[in-house]
Amino acid sequence: MTQTTSLTIIRPDDWHLHLRDGAMLEGVLPHSAAHFARAIIMPNLVPPVVTGAHAAAYRDRILAALPAGMSFEPLMTLYLTEATDPDDVEAAHASGLVKAVKLYPAGATTNSQSGVKDFGKVQAVLERMAGIGLPLCVHGEVTASDIDIFDREAVFIERVLDPLRRRVPELKVVMEHVTTEDAVQYVAADTSSRLGATVTTHHLIINRNHILAGGIRPHYYCLPVAKREKHRLALRAAATGGDGRFFLGTDSAPHTDPAKLSECGCAGCFTAPNTMGLLAHVFEEEGALDRLEGFASRQGPAFYGLPVNTQTMTLVKQDHPVSHPAKIETGAGPVTVFDPGFEVFWQVQG
Repeated sequence: MTQTTSLTIIRPDDWHLHLRDGAMLEGVLPHSAAHFARAIIMPNLVPPVVTGAHAAAYRDRILAALPAGMSFEPLMTLYLTEATDPDDVEAAHASGLVKAVKLYPAGATTNSQSGVKDFGKVQAVLERMAGIGLPLCVHGEVTASDIDIFDREAVFIERVLDPLRRRVPELKVVMEHVTTEDAVQYVAADTSSRLGATVTTHHLIINRNHILAGGIRPHYYCLPVAKREKHRLALRAAATGGDGRFFLGTDSAPHTDPAKLSECGCAGCFTAPNTMGLLAHVFEEEGALDRLEGFASRQGPAFYGLPVNTQTMTLVKQDHPVSHPAKIETGAGPVTVFDPGFEVFWQVQG
């Protein structure tokens, strides 16, 4: 059998990305723009992006930070709160600015304090979104203290997501950064064509042993937290299996090293610089290189109702391991790049 050493695909998109703001934004943006044509931008800043005016201002800051000669389109989102105005949401969507609304259960992850506690208070917004075809991106974890952190996603599906979708059946929903076999099965069983899911690069590679076995490794700590090996294998099967309901959302989430290594370290893996090489490695391991373009470049646009990109990207497999910097320096401080723990031979050409 001839070994594949070069793969050209449609330029990919990232359907879940944290760019932060200020000096951090300036430091990390070029690493996403180097590979991705577009990205769904997370709104959990401090303060959060809750109105159309906030989203427009944030988009302007992103574009101002984009280095000359780079092409990148930020797809903006609004942070859903119990005070979100349905009219503002509709106007922001109608203008072409906002492509989704993000649901954070209060306290679920970084900067989620303003998230939803009483879902009855957002019913009118969800109904308006269903009417105009605006997707809801969901951080799918419950936050009740009596629920084990490894069970929060499965319980969310049962207690929150499924009832929500039954109340508003026409709503398009993206289950973001799914981490469990339960979530994969829930999406796979859906027949509505209104449910999709993003899968991150790092959840295809690490399980909870990588965080905890042999010592605590803070740079593998993310939310939702990595689960048992059976869940990682279910994610691999979903991502590489050609099912159009699963598509790439890296959840690349930069934090400075002092913030990651503090007494109460931040959650997030920074994967923007090496995601595409890592994905080629994973898909090759699974015998599915021919499906990488669908996962990274076609299935996300199809769900969001957007055209695929016109440019292409070529990935090349070298005969020696690719070397990525262990850290990048930003004006906010050093950020550690996700280390898969194995040698990688694929990289983006050029």
